[in-house]
Amino acid sequence: MISALRMARSGAVKLVLGLSALWLAACEPTTGPLAGGAGPQVSRGAPVAVALLVPAGSGQANDQVLARSLENAARLAIADLDGVEIDLRVYNTSGQAATAASLASQAVADGAQIILGPVFGGEANAVGNAVAAQNVSVLSFSNNTDIAGGNVFVLGPTFQNTADRLVRYAAQQGRGNILVVHERNASGDAGRRAIEQAIAASPATLAGVESYEFSQNGVIQAMPRIAGAAGSADSVFLTADTAGALPLLTQLMPENGINPAATQYIGLTRWDVPQATLSLPGVQGGWFALPDPGLTRQFEARYRAAYGESPHSIAALAYDGIAAIGAAARTGDPNALSRAGLTRGSGFAGVNGVFRLRNDGTNERGLAVAQIRNNEVVIVDPAPRSFTGAGL
Repeated sequence: MISALRMARSGAVKLVLGLSALWLAACEPTTGPLAGGAGPQVSRGAPVAVALLVPAGSGQANDQVLARSLENAARLAIADLDGVEIDLRVYNTSGQAATAASLASQAVADGAQIILGPVFGGEANAVGNAVAAQNVSVLSFSNNTDIAGGNVFVLGPTFQNTADRLVRYAAQQGRGNILVVHERNASGDAGRRAIEQAIAASPATLAGVESYEFSQNGVIQAMPRIAGAAGSADSVFLTADTAGALPLLTQLMPENGINPAATQYIGLTRWDVPQATLSLPGVQGGWFALPDPGLTRQFEARYRAAYGESPHSIAALAYDGIAAIGAAARTGDPNALSRAGLTRGSGFAGVNGVFRLRNDGTNERGLAVAQIRNNEVVIVDPAPRSFTGAGL
C-alpha cells in the first residue's frame, strides 16, 4: 500500500501537473471586474502593443524558468504571424499581485493595447481591476474561473472544459450514469461542481457524489461508501491528481469491488503527467482529456529547435495568446481587442489545438479523449479541429 499521500507540493509540481495547478495558486474567489465602452483601438497596419507579464524577479528559480519559457513561446508565435506586427513589451511581476497591478497600469500608460498574462490568479485579478477603467483586455495564463469576467480572460485549461468533454464522451459510450468522487478541499470542490454542471447540461445522469478527507486515512475511511455508491454507476469520475490521492484511490477501488472492467474510471486531471502515472496498475483503462498530442509534440519540437531546451508545461498558453491577438487584429476591426472582438465563435488556432474565449471570460478548448492501455496513452476520440455553433 502507498505509504502516504504526498501532501506537500512545491510550486513547480503544481505547475507541471497542469489542470489544477494555476487554480490552486489563485486568489480567493472574487467577481471579475466589469468592462464597458470602447477600449484601445487597433489601427490597420500599425503594430499592436502587447504587455507580457511574467513572474521573473521573485528570486525563485522555477519562476525564472517559467518566465523565460513564456516569453520565448510568445516570440515564437510573433514570428509565425502573417500580416500583423506585435510590439511585445515584457514586465517582470515577481509573482506578486500588487507589483503586477502597478506594472499593468504602467504598461497601459506606456501605450499597451492588451495585456498577456500574468500567471497566477491573484495577479490576474489585481491586473484586471487595475486596467478595467481603460477597458484593456487581460488574457491571463490562469485557469481560475473565479477571476474570469469583464475584461479578464483565463487561457489555462479549466475544470469545466475538461468535465464537459469527458461527460459528453461517457454518455456517447453508454457510460453516462456517473458517480463523482472528490477530495474535500478547494480544488476538489471546484472539480465536483464542474462535473455536476457538465452532467446537468448533457444526456448523462448523476449517480451520486462521494467525498473523502484529503489524507491517506481519509481515503481509506471513505472507500466503503465509495464502493457502495459505485454499484449503481456506469462510471466513477475522480477529481484527484497524481500528487494527491489518485494512486491510492485507483489501488483501493478495485480491491473494494469497483471492477474497472465493468465500471469506467474517468479522471479530471492529466493522468499522463508525470509520465510515471501511466505505469500505475489502477489507471489502466481509465479515460482523461488532453490537448491534441500531435500538435503539442510539433510545438515542443519547434521550441527545442529554436531555444535549445524544452518548453515549460504552460508555455503554449503564451503562444496561444499571441495567436489570438494576431488573428483578431488581422480582421481590421478597430475594436478587435475588446471583449466582443476576442470572443468570436470560430475561435483561434493554437499550438495545442483550437480554442475560443467566452463572454464570461472562460475558454473552450478542443480536447482529445485518451485511454491508458498497457502503460501507454491511446487516443480514443481525437480533438476537434474546429468548433460548431456559437461560443457562449
